[in-house]
Parts: sequence; C-alpha cells; structure tokens
Amino acid sequence: MFLTVTANPSVDRTVEVARLTRGELHRAAAVHVQPGGKGINVARALVRNGHQARAVVPAGGPEGDQLIRLLTGYRVEVVRVEVAGPVRSNITVVEPDATVTKINEAGAPLSAAERESLLGAVLDHASGVGWVVAAGSLPPGVPDEFYADLIHRLAPIGVPVAVDTSGAALPAAVKAGPALVKPNLEELAEVVDRPLRTLREVVDAAGELRSRGAAAVLASLGGHGAVLVDGDGTWHAEARAQARSSVGAGDALLAGFLAAGGRGPSALAAGVAWGAAAVSLPGSTMPGPEDVRAHRVVVHPDVEWERRIDT
Repeated sequence: MFLTVTANPSVDRTVEVARLTRGELHRAAAVHVQPGGKGINVARALVRNGHQARAVVPAGGPEGDQLIRLLTGYRVEVVRVEVAGPVRSNITVVEPDATVTKINEAGAPLSAAERESLLGAVLDHASGVGWVVAAGSLPPGVPDEFYADLIHRLAPIGVPVAVDTSGAALPAAVKAGPALVKPNLEELAEVVDRPLRTLREVVDAAGELRSRGAAAVLASLGGHGAVLVDGDGTWHAEARAQARSSVGAGDALLAGFLAAGGRGPSALAAGVAWGAAAVSLPGSTMPGPEDVRAHRVVVHPDVEWERRIDT
C-alpha cells in the first residue's frame, strides 16, 4: 500500500489543438478532464499498474465533489479532508509537437485547522504503508515547512517519505531528512541556485541535496531521462518515446520508481519506463502495463559526465 498526500489538488482540463495562436479562435481536437495534482497522479499510476494506493486530499466545494467522483472512477481509494475553499481548476493546451501551455489556478488557502486536519489524516492512515508520497505545490498561505512538518511527524512511525515539490517548500523538506526527493531539472537548479548544464552538474547538485538531509535524489531530466543519486551510487537512465504530452510524466516516473522498490538502478529503469510511457499518452493520462516499454530503457553503465542536458 502507498499513501499519497496532495495539499493543492486540482481538476485538470487538457485541450488538444492543431496550433495555439494568441488572440485567435481555436477548435479543440480533443478534451480530457482528469483529477490532478502530483500526489493524485502518483496514486493513479500505481493503481493502473495493480498496486494499492490511497490518496489524501483536501476537497471543498462542487469542484471538490467532482474531484472525488473522478478519483473514484479511477479506482483510487480516497481520504477526503473537508475544507471550505473549492478545489482549483487547471487548463492545459497541448499542440501536436507536444508543446504544452498551462494555466494553473493558485488554489484556495487552507486555514490552520484545515492544515492540521490534513496532516492528521495522513498520520491516521500511514501505519503499515510502504511509502508516503508528499507531492505538489502548496496552497496560498500554507507555510513552506508544511511537508517538512509531515516528515518530522512521520519519523516515529518509520515509514519512508518521498517528496516532489518546488519553490521554498523543497529545501525546507530536504532539511527534514526525507528518504527521497524528486525534483525536475528546473527545480533542482533553483534549490542549489545555479544553472545545471551537464550530467556532472546535476549529480553534484543532487549530492548537495543529500548533504542537506535527503537520503536519495531522483532528478527527472525530460528527454534526457533521469538521474538517481543515493548512498549506493549514481545512475543515469533514459528511454525513447514519441512525445504527445509531458503533463504528469514526472509523477509517473516517481510512481514507477517506488513500485519497483524505490532503490537502485532497476527501480530507476522502471521509473523511466513509466515516465516515457506517460509522455506518449494524452493529457495527464497515467500509463498502464500495456503502455510501458521496459525494453526501450537504457541504464548507462557509466555516467557521461560532460553530456549536455540543457538543450
């Protein structure tokens, strides 16, 4: 069983168009409405591949009701935390070359009591799970230390925590000592405050996050695959994929990595396979077993240290 918490969930509408031109009328080629938020996407990917996952979400308003109905349709077990504010709506426009334009609402603030209820719901359901995944942005007004607080509260239980977030919440969570953090290239560069142009620089930045408290770092690099740095070593893996939509690919990567044990090159290969499969699907569709092509993944025996990843 995996437990995910998404502090700022969403209802995501993805619209496919032939070409996006500012100020023009567009005809949608396809529309997809799906439950969104990083933790929710991780749970969806796990369930699609036969794993048990429970998603803890704050959900208020009619949009919250819609979110729960959508999640139930995906057979994700849901722990709903009632809050006053509505669940946000996000719009993604995707062009045939996989160019993605996103319009994300900020989300409704959570009161101190609502934040405590959300943390309490995670603690109530964390006993005996394999991983807790704390993922996504934080709603307005929620302290940057929210995920760090969760990590500290889960420590006595002994369950490993994986964190996928951004902004000031990421370094705060790293300092709390999670078992894993999963930044993308931009998030990793932001947290170490310098550009990352080569695999060597990515690995060095991941090592810096480990020195600050994270036990392992899984860095997603878009078309360049992903890098894993932990106490046992450093690995780089990548896969070929026909890109259709990159939305949710990093969440699929994290889900695949955790489903395969959450450690070492074999888990990295599984994560990259799931992520590559997600890229080939519309909207934020999570891949199932029929979509994953493990044979397309290459785990390089030696890291190409000077390989450019900023192009």
